[in-house]
Amino acid sequence: MITYTYDKGHYITMAESLAKQPKGKRALYVNLTNRCTCACTFCLRNLKETAEDKELWLKEEPTVEEVIQELNDQPWQYINEVVFCGFGEPTMRLTDLVTLLRYVRRNFPNAKTRVNTNGLSDLEYGRDTAADFHGAILDTVSISLNASNAQRYLDLTRSKFGLKSFDAMLAFAEHCKQYVPNVVMTVVDQVEDQEEIKKCRKLCKERGLTLRVRVYEAN
Repeated sequence: MITYTYDKGHYITMAESLAKQPKGKRALYVNLTNRCTCACTFCLRNLKETAEDKELWLKEEPTVEEVIQELNDQPWQYINEVVFCGFGEPTMRLTDLVTLLRYVRRNFPNAKTRVNTNGLSDLEYGRDTAADFHGAILDTVSISLNASNAQRYLDLTRSKFGLKSFDAMLAFAEHCKQYVPNVVMTVVDQVEDQEEIKKCRKLCKERGLTLRVRVYEAN
């Protein structure tokens, strides 16, 4: 499934969503890849069978043209936000991601845009990638903070980049503030206890970042 929406713990098509609830606006999610630089201990994508059951596991990555066709076919009067998320890390296709963000902004200007990311694209590409989001193409970037320190972060995410991942992710978040109006950091409840979440809040406050506690989605 390339595009989908979210309904009470389930991933469904926009048509299915409208059949259940024909009124109101909702977010449209765009699934670009299965690939990720992390293998988080709590992440649903690591259970391939579950992923296939939910129809989000891509048998092959869609082309930009295929994604654009899906976008063009959507009922835009019911969409208030386009979220690049899916089972993989969207910045694994950074050039395509930026192309699609520009397309959405140009053709569907009333829709907000968001990217959910692990924030490790600087390490993947060896450069400052936050600047790729210049030009008011992105309203919100949601970055998985996950923990308050580098070792805890690595234990949870099993990032392929090792201990340096934590500081790189924070640097990416701070750089994003120059280009993206809403920079949000996230942690998952039930994965972290209240003391750890408190530390994460302090860390974000010190950097002028917003923390959101996400509801845990069980595998």
